[in-house]
Amino acid sequence: MSVKIAYLWKDRKRYLGMPLSFTRYSLSEDRLFTSVGFLNIRDDEVLLYRIRDIDTRRSLWQRIFGVGTVTVISSDKTMPNMVLKNIKDPMFVKELIHQQVEEVKIKRRVRVGEIMTTDGDQDDDDMNDMDDPE
Repeated sequence: MSVKIAYLWKDRKRYLGMPLSFTRYSLSEDRLFTSVGFLNIRDDEVLLYRIRDIDTRRSLWQRIFGVGTVTVISSDKTMPNMVLKNIKDPMFVKELIHQQVEEVKIKRRVRVGEIMTTDGDQDDDDMNDMDDPE
């Protein structure tokens, strides 16, 4: 029995702006997938609630051909960095992934607290004050 997944976005790795590759990328409501290969296929996925950061890069050549690279950094043990190379409209894809990540984290009630300091020398007393609501 085959399970059908509703994809929000799909693309292939592109060469000279054309999808002439056996590397495929897709995004569902809760996962980001890569599939690489023709005869031997390797499928990987990252659960969206594990994504921590999304980076977009576009070299001069990529901009000429209308593509870019989106790098997803996650807390997934098997796939800490997922690179979506030479995809069409990388800024749109980055925003789409970001929106889905936020929706999934809200649904699952997943929140990662980040404490940021400017001087890096905050002591334990200051940290304890943060827990105190007054």
